[in-house]
Amino acid sequence: MTSFSFDWVDAFSDRPFGGNGCAVVHEGASLPVEVCTAFVRETSLVECTFTGPSQVADFKVRYFLASREIPFAGHPTIATVAALKDRGLINGTSVTLETGAGIVPVQIEGDLIEMTQVAPEFGPQPDPALVAAAVSLPPEAIIGEPQKVSTGLPFCVTVLKDRAALEAARLDLDALARLTAQLGADGIDMMEPFLVTLDGATEAGDTFSRLLMAPPSPPEDPFTGSATGAMAAYLWKHGLMLKDSFVAEQGHGLGRPGQARVTRVGPAEALTGVKVAGEGFVLMRGEVDLPLHL
Repeated sequence: MTSFSFDWVDAFSDRPFGGNGCAVVHEGASLPVEVCTAFVRETSLVECTFTGPSQVADFKVRYFLASREIPFAGHPTIATVAALKDRGLINGTSVTLETGAGIVPVQIEGDLIEMTQVAPEFGPQPDPALVAAAVSLPPEAIIGEPQKVSTGLPFCVTVLKDRAALEAARLDLDALARLTAQLGADGIDMMEPFLVTLDGATEAGDTFSRLLMAPPSPPEDPFTGSATGAMAAYLWKHGLMLKDSFVAEQGHGLGRPGQARVTRVGPAEALTGVKVAGEGFVLMRGEVDLPLHL
């Protein structure tokens, strides 16, 4: 067993028990995948990160779900930088992270942490009826055509007509498997639709979203920073968001309200990146003993 320092951070929140939690294991980037995924399952969190030294950036960050390693994730990035900042490991107002999706630059403005996600990749547009079936909604609940979009991690971005449809959505795992196959989600267990409405959960918000998740992850993600970037890129590309910067909200239905400021980089028709900013509240600090192999 080896002892590692860790921080439990609520990301996209300025208070405890809001946004989305992430455990950041410092200097644990060399641990094997099976140890890291077992740790995620032990925490019952959606994702955890493991940091380490990097030859190409200030820090290396590895991201894990309960089932696998993923190249990038949004709320764990906010959580990781908040944890590093809290421990005095970041000097100045900027830091770079080596991730599986490339180098991610992060700016720090007081308590606000802003990551720049990579330029969006727009993939296939699946049958809206199949997307609707995957979330147990009628096809007419969907506005326009859903699309696979990635700013580091792919999601099926799906705009819904109103808050009632958003709240009624429930995963149908059989239909979700068919959707995943149609989208050709190589290396991704399931391609869950990222559902969004074009009004906020509060007066401060411009959008309100949900991400329902398939096992072994928890049933719903409180706040999804990577999907928020993909969603914003989709809205700008399809002319559904006219603001250059807007406020995205998620998690309110779970009692874990989260908020992000999203800003486009480049023109809407040719984005070169998406900036997603939020705060992180360090809830717990401690030590964890982890095996070097299973």
